[in-house]
Amino acid sequence: MSSIKVSEIFYSLQGEGRFSGVPSVFLRTFGCNFKCQGFGMPKGQLSNEADTIAQSASDFKSYDDLPLVGTGCDSYASWHPAFKHLSPMMTVDEIAEKIFALMPNNETHLVITGGEPLLGWQNAFVDLLRHDLLRENLKYLTFETNGTKPLDKELWTFLMDVWSWNRWRRTNEALTFSVSPKLSGSGQTREEAIKPEVVVRYQEVGYTYLKYVIASEEDAEEALEVTNIYRDAGFMGPVYFMPVGGVESVYNLNNRKVAELAMKHGVRYSDRLHLPLFGNVWGA
Repeated sequence: MSSIKVSEIFYSLQGEGRFSGVPSVFLRTFGCNFKCQGFGMPKGQLSNEADTIAQSASDFKSYDDLPLVGTGCDSYASWHPAFKHLSPMMTVDEIAEKIFALMPNNETHLVITGGEPLLGWQNAFVDLLRHDLLRENLKYLTFETNGTKPLDKELWTFLMDVWSWNRWRRTNEALTFSVSPKLSGSGQTREEAIKPEVVVRYQEVGYTYLKYVIASEEDAEEALEVTNIYRDAGFMGPVYFMPVGGVESVYNLNNRKVAELAMKHGVRYSDRLHLPLFGNVWGA
């Protein structure tokens, strides 16, 4: 039986992007190919908040015990090796049962996120989505990804031949890829972060959009430049600007500015709805 290393499974409102405000079950997998230590930092500097917390990793027994960070990746515990003890390996049966128990009805939106969920669990996702408890009870499915990991043949075929044909092609909204390309402000290089050929492949099987974390006019201009790279490769979906901010105090400093930048450049604005509602605690 397939297993997945799981950081969190929880029920909340989707706070970002296309399904903002929609009640959703989140499956957060462990592991990522990026660290994104540049978020919230002056240009060219990297955050060490996650590494500092990691020095006391053994003191934390659950995600609820972990502190939030104001800089760097706000979901650091879902990829930092010091916190892997908080993310158990769970069988597909165990995961499906927990998701099903959290579902309020068969209109449920499942968000598979991370870390980077497409990094190492793709074959297990096929088994999960075929599970009897989920196959007939999920209506919407979103993968939240950084857009650098191609779909494995088995998952691509399943999404194209089973999920997409039966659901997305009929409703045009059941399967979504929410792609968050990492700009230079994240601390990742363009060469490693921008893979347009991968994202174009996603849109063959599901509705696909780009969602950039923005802190400044410079970020906005870079996002538009990068979007042109995706467009040249055949990407056709919409673009969102979303304010930087792993904690509410940082978010409140620039959410209006980013909304105005989105208006200026004619792209969509994505809020971080969970921040004003829940304060970006773990499990929300």
